Amino acid sequence: MSPLIEARDLLALMREGAVRVVDAGWRLDGTDTRALFREAHIPGAVFFDLEAVSDPTSPLPHTLPDAAHFGQAMGALGLSDSDRIVVYEAGPMFAAPRAWWMLRTFGATQVQVLNGGLDAWKQVGGETEGGAARPLPARFDAQLDRDTVADIEVVRQALNEGTAPVLDARGAVRFRGECAEPRPGVRPGHMPGALNLPYSALVDEAGRLRDLADLEAAFGASGLDDGAVPITTCGSGVTAGILVLALTVLGRPARLYDGSWAEWGSRTDTPIQTG
Repeated sequence: MSPLIEARDLLALMREGAVRVVDAGWRLDGTDTRALFREAHIPGAVFFDLEAVSDPTSPLPHTLPDAAHFGQAMGALGLSDSDRIVVYEAGPMFAAPRAWWMLRTFGATQVQVLNGGLDAWKQVGGETEGGAARPLPARFDAQLDRDTVADIEVVRQALNEGTAPVLDARGAVRFRGECAEPRPGVRPGHMPGALNLPYSALVDEAGRLRDLADLEAAFGASGLDDGAVPITTCGSGVTAGILVLALTVLGRPARLYDGSWAEWGSRTDTPIQTG
């Protein structure tokens, strides 16, 4: 199954009643995406609250919870790990790939991202509805696939020993440390030896993931070698999911550094490079 689905194909699936739809909108600027969901969402969709589904005990933003927490949260949304699930968001591709990655990492095998999100849905004649979701509870048997996640020690080893390339999805200005980080206490700059591939290079003007040739060219221009299995990172592990999604579309594996720059940049025992 492709990690992407087009709006026309989702429309056909929904007519058959063979899919669960999840709005996973989240924005760094503090936009109330739950309110946007209540205004208009794909009929039958549920809202995936990234903040609520993250580890409540971690001082870092958006880190993975334990399997029990994730399973309970997904079950409350009416999702089963055996469901066919389509994740989308309103606006350009940003946070939906993070939810896609989380679902897959905890054992869901049939998960796709709606390419173009809510705008693409509307463009093919898809209807919307308002109000809050009222799903029937389900059972989501969550089991963490540790091979998809990299912690800080894995990233240290990758950088120090060259065991894996590290791809940073933040914009070039943030990567070079030419502006302040949006989170207090986080130093500007990047990990020495990391490569920079801003997630925006993988998303077109319509908010869709670019075609295969453009994706290949973007990864090649970043310095990523063919066949390498990279570790993706970003500010807090959200847009790093776009890199994982694009690599999966290309048939290439990747791991995601869950702590990302929020962890690396806030510690005193981690080297930082600027420029």
